[in-house]
Amino acid sequence: MKVNDLSKIRNIGIAAHIDAGKTTTTERILFYCGNIYKMGEVHEGTATTDWMIQEQERGITITSAAVTCYWKNYEINIIDTPGHVDFTIEVERSLRVLDGAVCVFDGVHGVEPQSETVWRQADRYKVPRICFINKLDRVGAHFEEAVASIKERLHGNPVPIQLPIGKEGDFKGVIDLVGMKAFLWQDDQGNKFSTEEIPADLLDEALIAREELIEKLSEYNDEMLEKILEGKEVTTEEIAKVLRQATIDLKITPTLCGSAFKNKGIQPLLDAVLAYLPSPSDIPEVHGLSADDKEEQLVRKRSEKDPFSALAFKIVSDPFVGVLTYMRIYSGQCETGEVLLNTRTGKRERVQKILHMQANTREEVSVAKSGDILAFVGLKQVATGDTLCDQKFPIRFESVMLPEPVIFVAIEPKSSQDADKLQKSLERLLLEDPTFHLKEEKETAQTLIGGMGELHLDIMVDRLKREFNVSVNVGSPQVAYRESISQSVSLEEVFAREVNNKKQFAQVKLRLEPSEDQGPLHVENLAKETQIPAKFMKAVKKGLENAVNSGPIAGFPVVGVKAVVLGGAFDEAASDEIAFEIAAGMALRACLQQGQAIMLEPVMALEVMAPDEYLSSVITDLNARKARVNHINQRGPLQVVDAFGPLSAMFGYSTDLRSLSQGRGSYSMKFAKYEQVSKDTLAKIRGY
Repeated sequence: MKVNDLSKIRNIGIAAHIDAGKTTTTERILFYCGNIYKMGEVHEGTATTDWMIQEQERGITITSAAVTCYWKNYEINIIDTPGHVDFTIEVERSLRVLDGAVCVFDGVHGVEPQSETVWRQADRYKVPRICFINKLDRVGAHFEEAVASIKERLHGNPVPIQLPIGKEGDFKGVIDLVGMKAFLWQDDQGNKFSTEEIPADLLDEALIAREELIEKLSEYNDEMLEKILEGKEVTTEEIAKVLRQATIDLKITPTLCGSAFKNKGIQPLLDAVLAYLPSPSDIPEVHGLSADDKEEQLVRKRSEKDPFSALAFKIVSDPFVGVLTYMRIYSGQCETGEVLLNTRTGKRERVQKILHMQANTREEVSVAKSGDILAFVGLKQVATGDTLCDQKFPIRFESVMLPEPVIFVAIEPKSSQDADKLQKSLERLLLEDPTFHLKEEKETAQTLIGGMGELHLDIMVDRLKREFNVSVNVGSPQVAYRESISQSVSLEEVFAREVNNKKQFAQVKLRLEPSEDQGPLHVENLAKETQIPAKFMKAVKKGLENAVNSGPIAGFPVVGVKAVVLGGAFDEAASDEIAFEIAAGMALRACLQQGQAIMLEPVMALEVMAPDEYLSSVITDLNARKARVNHINQRGPLQVVDAFGPLSAMFGYSTDLRSLSQGRGSYSMKFAKYEQVSKDTLAKIRGY
């Protein structure tokens, strides 16, 4: 039942911290929309979107899964994303292409560490969202405290449009503050619920909450403010209209409540998705750059009449059809057999098939239109973040931000028969996951695989064994150290040589300075056109970016630096791109040598939860690992310790924490920043 009206399409993601109930919520949505006839459970390994064997065994989501369902004649394309920090790239690339999101929060714990990461990712891509406070049937659940944690920790603007009826085990329904009615669920399946008047004992609370809702909305709508000042009643339709616009404009976040596992609150959540989250036609036109060196600003309207443009946001190896490239179509339309341009590579790609995906099942379609999220088959040289477009109207969209790996392990085949299979299998995994890395250790000739954490690499090794039938030996985890400089350095380098009677010449004057930004190298060009022509600047940037791949201390990549091109010189007869690329690399390496190079190590943000009686043991253990405890909070029956600790000291922490707390403690860990290593650590790295 494909919907052709863009205004009746919703492209949304379900995102949150691990175990907040994302997949369970998605499963209930699919059930009530009629996609499935029996609700699967995460803990039983039967959830529709957790189709990988590793997901079913561990009870967690590892890869984002796309499904389509229909509610009240609307089409809802859903991407269920992982909650574990090791698989944050799945959330990153999903939010990059979605129009809206449902952020699920645990009603007991409120905002958790990965909730913060997801929220920042949604902020980065300006994704409107609604909040769903889940698990309100659990002991210790508190709706108001969960909302307060969103304000305090995420600096969001959550506005409740529902209130819970009953607490913890007595939770039985919700109050709709927009329509001022109560929904009470009648059966365990959640199919039957009655719409009733608000219970008398909750009416005053509901009226106060509705007044707060209207007052908050009036801050963003002058007409509503005038009505309030004139003492006129604001209608339900007016509230819904302003609420929708304020949500799309990222001014407020409508907040709902329920218990997905107990099948309560899902139908009103679906109604809220239709009412308040944007359709593709509600989002402004998409901006991009021209595919040439000028990088001029271009615009595509989200219409089938504009030239075709789409972003590849996920690559998957399918055993039956080959490589699947998940595409978000922003404008125009594309039919099977058409040839598109990849503006990153400059190469043409033929679309052999177009598939509509339902988790791991597929349905072939003949055309892809603006607003769709589909999988293309037959694309040869496409990577995550590539733009595919009409050959006559090239455009390049902003790519996906890719985090760097923080951990490596050595890997080798168990037999010579496995050697060839291992290399091919690793290449397929590299294609699928841009946060999975492969490198060769020059001194030891070892093959190292890198990723976002121990779990990430465990899953990859498990996939090698099961999916690709490759037997491997795996070494101990190794930290992905980085290098930087502690002071600014300015110098110039000249590259001049003669090969086969052909002269090459380039001069680059460079300043390298420390930067708080620990992301990719930032290059600023202050050179005049008469010093370094624009046609050579691309080569200069390439030379600089290649040079930061290996630092002067131990050959680790360099971060936290900014390169400023101050000037240079060229010769019309002897200068070319290769000469400037080499000269720029020489200049940056010389700056690194003179800039008092320092070693950095990844530091992780920790949140450790344990009962009060184990708190002292937990803190003592963290101190022994050289972790810095920031503060300790009470969250329900548990003590929550926030700390920073070096990754090198955190290997195997889950096992040690279980031992310390008799299995009652838990923790989450995510990369925070790089910090300078201690003298002892530096001596170990250098081998003395």
